[in-house]
Amino acid sequence: MAAIATQLAIFDCDGVLVDSERLANRIFAELLTEAGLPTTFEDSVSTYLGRSLPASLALAAERLGRPLPPDLASEYHARLFDAFARDLEPVPGVVAALDALTCPLCVASSGSRQRVERALAVTGLAGRFAGAVFSADDVARAKPLPDLYLHAADVLHKDPSGCVVVEDSPAGVKAAVAAGMRALGYADLVPAGELAAEGATVFTDMADLPDLIM
Repeated sequence: MAAIATQLAIFDCDGVLVDSERLANRIFAELLTEAGLPTTFEDSVSTYLGRSLPASLALAAERLGRPLPPDLASEYHARLFDAFARDLEPVPGVVAALDALTCPLCVASSGSRQRVERALAVTGLAGRFAGAVFSADDVARAKPLPDLYLHAADVLHKDPSGCVVVEDSPAGVKAAVAAGMRALGYADLVPAGELAAEGATVFTDMADLPDLIM
């Protein structure tokens, strides 16, 4: 049976398009530790990677047993955007991979719209996704629920079964699978087995991505 051509390739942003997860999780771990919840970089990756900031803050407050400082979210964004301006780069190999793709593209990220647009602008990727950027601000329920991916497909008039999602977190892969979309898991900070266990076809080199998106 002939393979069905991809109608839409949906990219997560952090850790897939821009190499921001190391910056973001280091900063988030620092802030939670300062707030009284000792958190390492590894803790942050394993617990919060792929989740929206509100969901992550709610989970952290639950673990702490009391409310977090009210300015933690604003301080997180301030430190993160400073780090973006100094250090943010595209994920190695992703620019060439995007150049090789011929299907429509969009971004659907658990980050805020401000964060996603800042990251794409700093790395020079914004023009590739003009008018096709979706964020956690667009839906009531964030990943691992499928709402964001279904919203992107609906707005762009694509059948979910014809969409391919490129993710780097178990939460994101869960969302893609729940949306009825094919999931590709970029194994960088998260072990390949964890992504595969959620239903992703796993790869470790962006040079392999164009061949995986038919």
